Amino acid sequence: MSNIIAGIRRDYSHKKLSEKEADPNAIKQFQTWWNEAVNSKIDEVNAMTLATASIDGLPSARIVLLKEFNEKGFVFFTNYESYKAQQLAENPKACLVFFWKELERQIRITGLIDKVSGVQSDEYFHSRPESSRIGAWASPQSRVIESREWLDEKFNELVNKMEGTEIARPSYWGGYIVKPVVIEFWQGRPSRLHDRIQYTLEENGGWKIERLAP
Repeated sequence: MSNIIAGIRRDYSHKKLSEKEADPNAIKQFQTWWNEAVNSKIDEVNAMTLATASIDGLPSARIVLLKEFNEKGFVFFTNYESYKAQQLAENPKACLVFFWKELERQIRITGLIDKVSGVQSDEYFHSRPESSRIGAWASPQSRVIESREWLDEKFNELVNKMEGTEIARPSYWGGYIVKPVVIEFWQGRPSRLHDRIQYTLEENGGWKIERLAP
């Protein structure tokens, strides 16, 4: 089996990325690649790995969905009582990773974490389907539960209880923003000599651009 796994390989040759082609602004470069990914009709284009670590350095990673980005950072929403939220409270730093295999591209974003405003969390929460809003109330995210049946029963109880009412955002649910300090753009190239362009945020607000060895 190990030989079969070791034999899985692919030579990348779709595109390239040079310092001359890269936008001086990391967020604008992300916007360019984002637009190309969206136009390529990649499934779940906003899916990203969120990596966190506890105060003693224990790492954890999972897939979350990007819901907004701008010059300030990258926004996702979750339960503030979840395991990821516990780690972010202890150690407010995170790394995001996008992998768009169709374009042979990866983006790695390392930054500082903060909660978004209650107003912004409310706006997004109320844009969600009703079932998702009820689900936020039904699920004690990351906690041990007795069974799937227990979760389904709780959800159905809340469906009946909340029918015909305005479903408010739970106080324990909302958004985070990852404020980037380093962003790396990775473009697959032949012979594993990939293009890696790294942006580092400087004190004046500009971005230092450097090429990394693959």
